[in-house]
Amino acid sequence: MLDSVLRKRIDPPVERLAAGLVRLGVGADMVTVTGFVIGLAAAVAIALDQLTLALFLILFSRLADGLDGAIARQTVPSDFGGFLDITFDFVFYGAIPVAFAILDPGANALAAAILVATFYANGASVLAFAVMAEKRGLAEAGRPGKSLLFTTGLAEASETIAAFVLFCLFPQWFPVIAAVFAAMTAWTFVSRVWLAAKTFG
Repeated sequence: MLDSVLRKRIDPPVERLAAGLVRLGVGADMVTVTGFVIGLAAAVAIALDQLTLALFLILFSRLADGLDGAIARQTVPSDFGGFLDITFDFVFYGAIPVAFAILDPGANALAAAILVATFYANGASVLAFAVMAEKRGLAEAGRPGKSLLFTTGLAEASETIAAFVLFCLFPQWFPVIAAVFAAMTAWTFVSRVWLAAKTFG
């Protein structure tokens, strides 16, 4: 929901930072892998109750997630790079709630399981929609520079990052925040199924 709005403000400084990394010879895939490793380190930090560290690692991981695409656009984008980006994103998205379940199973496990289930459904709908759109030769609308056609929704990358930040800042409220975000993610899934019915039905 917020991605298209925030991109207008975030993209210019990210593009400048990416240009500097390109001059240093840093490749997009290297940044993708680095961001993924940092994201997994954030999950480990959460499980070990190091939430301040986890918060900074999450933010650095998401910065890398924005930088890799900017670097790819300034060099030579590859299908493998796009594959790594989306695959690692979904692993990261699942790892953070699981880490909170490990941190406090009694309080967090059920909410984390529900959130991961909605992530799974939403991710499947994103990828299935992209495959069907590619099959029909539909143009990428409003998301230039992406490897896949991404449809918009109530819960996108910006909202996910915001939820993860709130998890770290207010861990005692994890079940409530996770439940709210799971509802948002479920609504996004339902709306995408409805869009698919209109588009492909």
